Amino acid sequence: MQSLLSIILLFPALGGLVLLCVPNSQTRLIRILGLTISFITFVLSLLLWVFFDHSTAKFQFVNAVDWLPFLNMHFYIGIDGISLFFILLTTFLVPFCLLVGWDSVQKNVKEYFIAFLFLESFMLAVFCMLDLLLFYVFFESVLLPMFLIIGVWGSRERKIRAAYQFFLYTLIGSLFMLLAILLIYFQTGTTDLQVLFVSEFSLQRQLLLWFAFFASFAVKVPMIPVHIWLPEAHVEAPTSGSVILAGVLLKLGTYGFVRYSIPLFPEASVYFTPLIYTLSIIGVIYASLTTLRQIDLKKIIAYSSVAHMGFVTLGLFSLNIQGIEGALFLMLSHGFVASALFLCIGVLYDRTHTRLVKYYGGLVHVMPLFSVFFLIFTMGNLSLPGTSSFVGEFLILVGVFQTNPFVATFAATGMILGGAYSIWLYNRVVFGNLKPFFIDTFMDVNRREFFIFLPFVFCVLWMGFYPEVFLEPMHTSVANLVQHGQWRG
Repeated sequence: MQSLLSIILLFPALGGLVLLCVPNSQTRLIRILGLTISFITFVLSLLLWVFFDHSTAKFQFVNAVDWLPFLNMHFYIGIDGISLFFILLTTFLVPFCLLVGWDSVQKNVKEYFIAFLFLESFMLAVFCMLDLLLFYVFFESVLLPMFLIIGVWGSRERKIRAAYQFFLYTLIGSLFMLLAILLIYFQTGTTDLQVLFVSEFSLQRQLLLWFAFFASFAVKVPMIPVHIWLPEAHVEAPTSGSVILAGVLLKLGTYGFVRYSIPLFPEASVYFTPLIYTLSIIGVIYASLTTLRQIDLKKIIAYSSVAHMGFVTLGLFSLNIQGIEGALFLMLSHGFVASALFLCIGVLYDRTHTRLVKYYGGLVHVMPLFSVFFLIFTMGNLSLPGTSSFVGEFLILVGVFQTNPFVATFAATGMILGGAYSIWLYNRVVFGNLKPFFIDTFMDVNRREFFIFLPFVFCVLWMGFYPEVFLEPMHTSVANLVQHGQWRG
C-alpha cells in the first residue's frame, strides 16, 4: 500500500500519454479510454479512504524519491486527514467532466481528454506534495491545461481573453510565493515540509513570508479584490471547465492556507487574522449582493462561489478545531454543490444556447426531473439544514463565534443573502410562465445526465445527514495543527 498514492498520482498522466498514441480519428476509443482511466483512478483513490488510519496525525502512504539531492530536495508525497478528501473530490469530479463533454466536445477530442488527465495528475500532486518547491511547481502546472480548456473549448468569443486573464492573474500572484520559498530554502537549507514544521522563523520573517504566500493563495481562492478573473473564466469556460474550476481549483488557495501559511507561520497567522476577517466579510457580503444583480446563470454561481470561499477563509483563520474542520467540510461540500449547479446550467445551455436568466421561466412544466435536481442543489447552495453546506457553515460560525462574535454576526448575514439569491434564481428559472417566444424546444434530462446528477445528490445529502464519516478522518490532523500553532500562547 506504500506505493498506492504514487500509482494514483501517475496513472492519469500515463493514461494521457497512452491517448497520444491513439489516432485522432478514433474518437469513440479515445472517449472510452479516457473515461476508463479516470474511473480507475477514482476507484484506486477510494482505497486510500479504506486503508486510512484515523488515529494518527502523521502523513500516510508516504513515498520519497531523490529529485535534486545535492540541493536537499526530494519528490516527497503523503496525505493526512486534511488532504485525503481533496484527493477523493478530484478523482470523483474528473470522470463527470469527461462525461459532460461526451457529446458537446466535437473538435480536438483527443487533446481535450489528454488535457483533463494531465490536469488531474497535477491537481492530485498539489494535494499530496510534501516538498515546498515541488508544491509550487505543480501549483503552477495546473494553469497550463486549464488555460487550454478555457481558451480552446470555451463557449464564446471572449474565451481567449478569459484564458489569458486567468493565467496571468494567478501566475503573477504566485511569483511572490516562489521568492518566499527561496528565502525559506536559504535560511533552512531544505524545502522538506516536515522539517519546516519544526523550524523557527522570527516574527518579522514570518510576517514577510506569510504575506508572500498570501499574495499567491488569495488570487486562487479568490478573495476580494483579486477575484475579477473568476466570473470571466467561468462564463467563457465549457461546462466541464467550470465544474473543475469550481470543484477543485478554487480549493487550491484555501488548501494552501491550511497546509502552509497557518502551520509554518503561526504568529503571522494570528497577526494577520484581522486582515483575513475584514476581506472575508467584505467578500461574503459584496459577492452575495453582486450575485443578486447578475443576469448570466454562470456568473450567478461564480459570484456565489466567491461568497462561499469567504466563509471558508473565515473558518480557517478562526484558528480553532471547529472553525478549521467546518472550513474543510464546506470546501468539500462546495466542490459537490457548485459543480452540480454548473452541470445544471450546462444542461440548459446545451438545449437553448443561452445563459441569460430573462429567457427562462416555467421549466417545471416541461422539465420536471431537471427541476427536482436543480431544487436539491439550490437548497445545498443556500445551506438548508440536511444538506452538506449547512454543516460546514454552522461549524464555521461556531468556530468564529468563539474567536470574535462580532465577525460571526456579520458572517451570518451571508446565509440570509445566500437564501435570497438562490431562491430568487430558482423561482425565475423554474416557476412562472413558459416563454415560447424565446425558447420553443424543451427536453428533460436524458439517461446520461440523470446518472451524472444522482451521485451528486447522494453526496450532498449524505454529508448533510451523516457528516461524521467525513469529519472523523480530519479530527486528529486538525487537532494536531491547532496544537502545533499554540495560538493562545
